[in-house]
Amino acid sequence: MDKNITSQTLSRLPLYFNYLRSLPEERKKGNISATAIAEALGLNDVQVRKDLASVSSGGRPKVGYMTSELMSDIGRFLGFENRDRVVVAGMGNFGRAMLEYNGFEAYGFDIVCGFDHKKESVGSSINGKPVRHINQLESFCRENDIRIGIITVPETAAQEVCDRMAEAGIRFILNFAAVHLNAPKGVAVHNENISLTLAMLARCHAS
Repeated sequence: MDKNITSQTLSRLPLYFNYLRSLPEERKKGNISATAIAEALGLNDVQVRKDLASVSSGGRPKVGYMTSELMSDIGRFLGFENRDRVVVAGMGNFGRAMLEYNGFEAYGFDIVCGFDHKKESVGSSINGKPVRHINQLESFCRENDIRIGIITVPETAAQEVCDRMAEAGIRFILNFAAVHLNAPKGVAVHNENISLTLAMLARCHAS
C-alpha cells in the first residue's frame, strides 16, 4: 500500500467507500472487482484499480477484493475508524439538521453539541445533543478536546465565530456561511457555499 497517494486518488476514495457501503449486506459478504466498481461509478477501471491498490493489498487477479475487507481498508486509510467530536455553531434550520443527522458517525464524526445565542434554542436538546449558549463555546471545546467545528450562523456573525473557534483550539472549520473567513495559521477552513455550488452546476451542465 502506498501512503503517498495523490490528491486526486484521495478525492476518489470516499466515492468507493460510499458505493461499497451502499451495497446490500449479502453482496458485502462476497468479492468485488475494480472493474465492477468503475462501471458502477462511471470511472476508468485502470484508475480505480490503481487507487484501490494504493490502500489495500487484498486484491487478487480474476477474483477481486473481499468487499467487506476493502471497505475496511479504505475506511481505515481515511480515518473513518477514528472518532472525532464536532460542534456546530448556529441553530437555524441548517444547524439543527446537522444535529439531527446520524450519518456522520459512519465516517468517524460525532456531533456532540450545538451553540446559539437565542433564548429559545439555548438549553434545549436536539437528537439527544445539548444546545448551549455561544459564550460557552471556548470552555466546552477546551474541556472536551474538540478539533472540528461547523459554522452555520449568518454571514455577519461568521468571522467572530471563526475567531472564537480558533481561540478554543479548533483546527478544522467547515463554513456554510456565504462569506470568506480569515483564520490564523494552523487552522484550516473549508468554505461550502451551496448557492455558488448550485450555480456552477447549472452553468457547467447548461445545454
